[in-house]
Amino acid sequence: MTPDRLDRFARHIVLPEMGGAGQSRLVGSHVVLVGLGGIGSPALQYLAGAGVGRLTLIDDDTVAASNLQRQTIFKTGDIGRAKAEAAAEWLTAFDDQIEFAAHAVRLTRGNAAALIAGADVVLDGCDNFATRLAVSDACFTEGVPLTSAALGRFQGQVANFAGHRAGHACYRCFVGDAFDAEDCDTCADTGVLGAMVGMVGAFGAMAALRVLLEGISTLGDPQWGQVHVLDGLKPALRTMRIAKDPECRACAG
Repeated sequence: MTPDRLDRFARHIVLPEMGGAGQSRLVGSHVVLVGLGGIGSPALQYLAGAGVGRLTLIDDDTVAASNLQRQTIFKTGDIGRAKAEAAAEWLTAFDDQIEFAAHAVRLTRGNAAALIAGADVVLDGCDNFATRLAVSDACFTEGVPLTSAALGRFQGQVANFAGHRAGHACYRCFVGDAFDAEDCDTCADTGVLGAMVGMVGAFGAMAALRVLLEGISTLGDPQWGQVHVLDGLKPALRTMRIAKDPECRACAG
């Protein structure tokens, strides 16, 4: 790293749990971010701030006025623009040394593998099970770790999954096949607190960093298959461990 980059990440480097080796790992890492909304916005900010060297941004939506209450990378002038385009503009202004690709497309079973190819981790903060399951299955097929971050009103869930590794659960082991993937509650129906989404997005970024640092620094404990549940009303945090489903149609066998 050049002197100016060392200065930029100096507060990371002095952390014994990170160190120079950890920061160098982040600079050489590639993260795919699925969804650039309430969870994806703060996650992008902290991943970029951490110095992740390459980011792939995926979202097929456009910015609406109702997004600005929680989607912190957008401004009033972005209303009507593709979120992927506006997010890429934010990223360039924040740190023009980060490589990126922006895709204003909907991730599906048909294109998921190509979109996540070569990633060190995928952080999924999208808002529907159809996409979440497509991401999970593609991560298993491509051998890519998955950080899943989700929110329902005042409850957030964040977990790392490595279903491609022997003995580890995938996201489908957690949620199963029971959901009607095309019929999910939305924040327009149930409401959402901006600060709560920010907590989940930042927690998701932290989880993804743990994956990237595995085997490099002491912070690199991905806690595979442990779902951390945040209660924003109390507040409180509890953790539950997800066992590998021997009948999972994605990762079993």
